[in-house]
Amino acid sequence: MAGKPSLFRIGILALQGNVTEHIDAFTHACRIQDIPHEILPLRKKEEITGLTAIAIPGGESTTIARLIDKNGMRDAMVHFSGSYFATCAGLVLLASEIIGEERYTPLGILDISVSRNAFGRQKDSFESDINVQGLDTPFHAVFIRAPVVIRTGSHIQVLAAIDSMAVALQAGKHMAFAFHPELSGDLRLHSLFLSTLS
Repeated sequence: MAGKPSLFRIGILALQGNVTEHIDAFTHACRIQDIPHEILPLRKKEEITGLTAIAIPGGESTTIARLIDKNGMRDAMVHFSGSYFATCAGLVLLASEIIGEERYTPLGILDISVSRNAFGRQKDSFESDINVQGLDTPFHAVFIRAPVVIRTGSHIQVLAAIDSMAVALQAGKHMAFAFHPELSGDLRLHSLFLSTLS
């Protein structure tokens, strides 16, 4: 069995969205766990080589998808052998299907169908304490124009749901969230993800 890498190299997709917040969250989570790390912004396909994981932050999924294609990163991201950590728009981009979306094609990393802005527009953003599998106390989740997962494939583990709609999931080495853990001040989900890396 392969051991842990001697250095965790995590690329934060830095095309649009909450990039700095994820860099800070992963940096702090690695320091707390005393993990040798390099957390860096990811903008070019050449920078993907050698990464342990890629984080796709929240933002505007249509814009991020277009910039992925403009920068020639799609093929490298689809075939990336490491782990993904995705929040909000990132979850949408990892999906295999986006309901009612014809402007762009998602990456298809996860066998899920997603509904964008499922809770409404910006004015309908909200916060909620939710129970997440793997955490011993509720997580204070920040939802901003949040998507929900309305269909999951057989290899998808739902970690949290609201009104029977999945808002956090794990698929093997990948984790994705409809909310923004990087905005909560709670590093437990970043730390949980780090514990799965190998």
